[in-house]
Amino acid sequence: MIATQALHEAGQSIWLDAITRRMLNEGTLRHYVDDLSVTGLTSNPTLFDQSIRRGSDYDDSIRAGVERGLRGEALFFQLALEDLTRAAALFRPIHHHTQGEDGWVSLEVSPLLAWQPVPTLEQVLTLHARASLPNLFIKIPGTHAGLRAIEEAIYAGVPINVTLLFSAEQYLSAANAYMRGIERRLQDGLSPDVPSVASLFVSRWDKAVEGKVPAPLRNRLGIAVGQRTYRAYCGLGESRRVRHLESEGATMQKLLWASTSTKDPTAPDTLYVDALVAPDTINTMPESTLLAYADHGQVGRRLPRDGGDCEKVIGEFVAAGVDVDGLAEQLQREGADSFSKSWNALLACLADKSAALGAGHGAVR
Repeated sequence: MIATQALHEAGQSIWLDAITRRMLNEGTLRHYVDDLSVTGLTSNPTLFDQSIRRGSDYDDSIRAGVERGLRGEALFFQLALEDLTRAAALFRPIHHHTQGEDGWVSLEVSPLLAWQPVPTLEQVLTLHARASLPNLFIKIPGTHAGLRAIEEAIYAGVPINVTLLFSAEQYLSAANAYMRGIERRLQDGLSPDVPSVASLFVSRWDKAVEGKVPAPLRNRLGIAVGQRTYRAYCGLGESRRVRHLESEGATMQKLLWASTSTKDPTAPDTLYVDALVAPDTINTMPESTLLAYADHGQVGRRLPRDGGDCEKVIGEFVAAGVDVDGLAEQLQREGADSFSKSWNALLACLADKSAALGAGHGAVR
């Protein structure tokens, strides 16, 4: 049995953190579904920027979109939904078989709206209606402003992937926003069955403190934060509040491990996947990490529900001068800024491609 199948059988869903039109056209995604136990997919502006920028796979669609008058964000969302509609169809049997617990694809709102709840919600509702896919999550950053949009989107019945979470505290804030939306639906006689996932970014912690802490602490902070967040996740699942919502027909928001590629070239390339095995969670892996894990990953010890030694390890980082709480806020801001830069680069790329194809006269960057 290959490691990806063993991980799936241990109760953790494997999602692919990548999408390209070539992957769809050449059957690569189908292979990952059939042979590597991949049961879902996530995307973000950086992934689409890289995919569209390389080669000519999107040229025909760009030309057709511009001829229909699409520019900027409207053109991008058309291209993204073309890909995600095809990917969603591949995962539809899984979505049906698991009664909506798995088999999802994700599309992110414009990262330029990360601090603007009202425009974020408007775009979420528009994209959800436009896509009309039963297994599409719309991704909203879990910033302080984003929490308002998350609650309102859940209340409106839109499945949400809360992204850019970096700590147990940020996760719990997102979970509370989700539950408030569900509770409001129950109060108004609406179905509480609105799925959601909460995405905790892991490896960026270790990248942020690289070279700033003693050698024995190298590549340990991201895993410790993951352990602490898993403890919060398990505790919340056992709470009276969640049990009441589940008794009314709601499903608990699932915890998703994001940013699980190893940034340190001297560390194992499956470091974070090996360390974050836990049932009823999701690990979304870049393509290179997925292939590495399929080749030589090992499903070992499950994450302890009590967080294991996470407080001891995090305490050692604090003793070494790391402001863990402050760094969580910094990483969230930097993550939003990074996606915004990718978004702007993506729109510039689309404008340039449109002009080069001879169909982009007047295209807006």
